[in-house]
Amino acid sequence: MKESIAILCGGGPAPGINSVISSVSLVFLRSGYKVIGIHEGYKGLFSDDRNTIDIDFNFADDIHKQGGSALQMSRHKPKDHEFSTKFFTDNNVKLLVTIGGDDTASTANRISKYLRSNNVSIQNIHVPKTIDNDLPLPPGIPTFGYHSAKQEGVRISQTIYEDARTSGNWFVLSAMGREAGHLAFGIGAACHFPMIIIPEMFNKVEVTFDKIIKLVISAIVKRKIEGVDYGVAIISEGVFHFMSDEEIKNSGINFSYDDHGHPELGNVSKAHIFNVLLQNKLKEMGINVKSRPVELGYELRCVQPTAYDLMYCGMLGFGVKKLFDEGRTGCMVTANPVGDINPLYLDDVADESGKVQPRLVDIDGDKAKMVYNQGLQFVEPGDYESAKKFVANPQELDFRAILGW
Repeated sequence: MKESIAILCGGGPAPGINSVISSVSLVFLRSGYKVIGIHEGYKGLFSDDRNTIDIDFNFADDIHKQGGSALQMSRHKPKDHEFSTKFFTDNNVKLLVTIGGDDTASTANRISKYLRSNNVSIQNIHVPKTIDNDLPLPPGIPTFGYHSAKQEGVRISQTIYEDARTSGNWFVLSAMGREAGHLAFGIGAACHFPMIIIPEMFNKVEVTFDKIIKLVISAIVKRKIEGVDYGVAIISEGVFHFMSDEEIKNSGINFSYDDHGHPELGNVSKAHIFNVLLQNKLKEMGINVKSRPVELGYELRCVQPTAYDLMYCGMLGFGVKKLFDEGRTGCMVTANPVGDINPLYLDDVADESGKVQPRLVDIDGDKAKMVYNQGLQFVEPGDYESAKKFVANPQELDFRAILGW
């Protein structure tokens, strides 16, 4: 029977997935392998009515530049009792290629160990993907999809900024980011937004809605001092990850709750939450400013990849074959800016419990310091006297005091 490789995608979409699928497929097809694409990720892999596609040259060549994923994705994380050797033995699979985040990678490792224990030996190589840019790759190497999502976020955000200027309003943007603020930081810095709020900023104080809203108002008042009545603030949804359930419940926003009593944040717009709280605080302080919410999330995940990600994802796809030929398994493929391909093993980036720790924005690094010290607009001690024209206690809006910096 012809040797084959299998490809599946887990988690949520990111620009460049099809470029990876295409590149992996083309290089293995050239070497004489059968390439099987599995729909619905791990759910499809172990399903009795599995939906697969035999990927040929024309299919792989056609999808290279497309957004989204030609293989339907799933967040399903299988339990050990769901595992089976049947698909791998029936199809003479020699390599399982997984495209996704750290959960997808760790599940691939579990499957590989299960197969070995049942005398089925395959390699598994993971291609790290997320628009959040929060996987712990070597310094300076992004996760694929981040740059394309950021570019689309910048395009939308620049239009929003023009709307703010044209209408004399403020906009509150919320950007995706599970725990890290890379996407909000990258979009906000590129657009020169007056306020960028990410969880990493709160390295000395607790994350609260009150602090977040005061930071936005600090920018509003600072621009009023400069004679500007409009602007945009961008906030990473990652701030929710560091809030207690009590803080979220006490916000005054109506949430639905899961079976464990946790707020179901995925059911509401984060931008809407921030904007409602901002409007309430502005009215309380007697500041007459209109603001509107805009969510940056699903709009970014399936766009066509930029030239950067097209090239980068191609290198990652070809890199899978390089690592496969070297006999590597249980690793992620990485490609640095000059094209060097290297493996990154999950064991080297996981903590004692096996959890892969997210890569956060280096808030003490030169880039973040430059943006926060030179790029943002906020109330500081030299503005107190001028700010009294708009607020009674400008000290409450002092950016560095709010953050304990």
